[in-house]
Amino acid sequence: MPSHPLRVAVVCSSNQNRSMEAHGILSKRGFSVRSFGTGSHVKLPGPAPDKPNVYDFKTTYEQMYNDLVKKDKELYTQNGILHMLDRNKRIKPRPERFQNCKDQFDLVVTCEERVYDQVLEDLNSREQESFQPVHVINVDIQDNPRQAGEPQPHPSEMDCQCIQHTEDMENEMDELLQEFEEKSSRPFLHTVCFY
Repeated sequence: MPSHPLRVAVVCSSNQNRSMEAHGILSKRGFSVRSFGTGSHVKLPGPAPDKPNVYDFKTTYEQMYNDLVKKDKELYTQNGILHMLDRNKRIKPRPERFQNCKDQFDLVVTCEERVYDQVLEDLNSREQESFQPVHVINVDIQDNPRQAGEPQPHPSEMDCQCIQHTEDMENEMDELLQEFEEKSSRPFLHTVCFY
């Protein structure tokens, strides 16, 4: 087990729904956690599937919230986007992009395979400096507010609670992941990268 608290990153595409739900839960449980997106822009549902609301990662959750209230308060209240942004701004000011963060983590949990691939591509393209291992785990979570908040406990919380209490994370990880898969009946992807 690391001599410091487990440093966790949770990552989805836009750092809006799934990663922020996990960030909120893990933060309340006392984990050292940060959340990120891997997309080039932040995308939120718009009035039609082919008309998303697109923002820069520098845009705050507050600014997105105010913009959507101006555009169509009823629509964005009904589809849960305003509620989600309200939750997000209580957790941190704005979305962050994983590729722009140079901090080191012990565990990176991604919410879909495409994001997992983007995280691995980024980590593997970095110059190795400390050779500190980072475990990258993917747990598929549907990208809608209801699914991100279910099932209880949140899959990333289950992972982190167990991993936090292992004596030897490097040697016990495969066994832990096998247990998670059996308990949650969700397939997990796992790769070790090095900083």
